[in-house]
Amino acid sequence: MNSPGNFIIRVYGIVLNEKEEVLLTDEFQVGMEMTKFPGGGLHFGESTIDCLQREFREECNGQEIKNIRHFYTTDFYQKALFYENHQLISIYYLADLNTPIQFTISQKPFDFEKMENGNQSFRWVKLKDLKTDDLSFPIDKFVAKELKSRFL
Repeated sequence: MNSPGNFIIRVYGIVLNEKEEVLLTDEFQVGMEMTKFPGGGLHFGESTIDCLQREFREECNGQEIKNIRHFYTTDFYQKALFYENHQLISIYYLADLNTPIQFTISQKPFDFEKMENGNQSFRWVKLKDLKTDDLSFPIDKFVAKELKSRFL
């Protein structure tokens, strides 16, 4: 009998503004460039919404979010990219930013000086111009299609 694998649970926020733009984060992590929706890993004992709120505070200079509502949870098998014998489950919430915005919005991708682990920048992308290839990971690509189909 095969031993069961493990699960990685990630929680992401989809933030849309009044200009029909979506917030993306460009990051350099684990030695690679990645573009994704803001968010991160669920800690043991943490609710998914608490995780999302914590991730925004950590990544976005104390930024608080509101009006959090479920958008999508992975409903297909996705092998985790960085872990052997792990399945990735991603949960996406629509959310609004409390004002004033506490973090810098860049005009270009990867708006930081060096490609060093942990470096991150944020930018708005017009939803109508968002391409699945703009995002680095398979589930984010799927969610981008869903987002466009629901909001355009």
